[in-house]
Amino acid sequence: MPTPFNQSVIDEFRAHGGKVGGPFEGGDLLLLTTTGAKSGKEHTSPLGFVRDGELLLVIGSNLGGPRHPDWYRNVLAHPTVTVELGTDTFEAIAVPAEGERRDRLFERVVAAEPGYGDYQERTSRILPVVVLERPAHEVEIPTEAANFADKMVQVHLWLRDQLRHVRDETDAYFAALAGHRGPGAPPAPGLGLQIRQHCLAFCDALEFHHTSEDAHLFPAMAGYHPEMRETFDRLAEEHRTVARIQGELAALLADVGGAEPQRFRAELARMTEELTAHLDYEEESLLPILAALPWPPVPPGGE
Repeated sequence: MPTPFNQSVIDEFRAHGGKVGGPFEGGDLLLLTTTGAKSGKEHTSPLGFVRDGELLLVIGSNLGGPRHPDWYRNVLAHPTVTVELGTDTFEAIAVPAEGERRDRLFERVVAAEPGYGDYQERTSRILPVVVLERPAHEVEIPTEAANFADKMVQVHLWLRDQLRHVRDETDAYFAALAGHRGPGAPPAPGLGLQIRQHCLAFCDALEFHHTSEDAHLFPAMAGYHPEMRETFDRLAEEHRTVARIQGELAALLADVGGAEPQRFRAELARMTEELTAHLDYEEESLLPILAALPWPPVPPGGE
């Protein structure tokens, strides 16, 4: 639960379209909702931010305290966050900046808000600079759905697109390693927080999608289409296979700096093959049936 002070700021922010008074009057403020690293519950924090072009930067300052704030530990475990900015609300992926990029962005932050420099001087820890990224889409994803088939295609397009994004970032990382020449250290041997955060965000979304299908969609459809029970059993088994691979990826990424890039790349390739085949089979088997079901669902007794 937010502290009474933070809750009053949150309430005022939401009541007045992102405008608050008191010590925050005239400042840049957003609300960041994260998922608890241990509890799995949502937590909302009012945070100052600095713009760098189209990027939104938030700082894990904790007022210069010795420990990172709780919201920062949450985004390392669950990178997908909800951002409220003025009257706009959107999902983002929280990506801590690393190395030279972190230092450059922190200079930008201090130039805009010198107080963060004071916070850094109060503590021996390096204040995290977290970039709030709106998910990138390389393909056009429809925003409207007339039936369950459209909705499934919409979700599958998003999943395929995000998986492609993770693969592209991984390939770029290895290309940077292979292409390093001359003086200076090569890129850090770890996978990097950017790949880690995008991968975990994808895995969270995939787990939610499969859990919803197993708990609600498949049982409901099986009741109307008993002849397809073997299909639903196969899909559920494939969900378990994908979940196992996700677990192995998460275990590799648990240690941000110590993940093994070559092993990660092999696991990612295996997951890509398994997941692509699963999505193809699911679409082939279910889209003809789902096309007859309206979206959003009609409530019981509705027309």
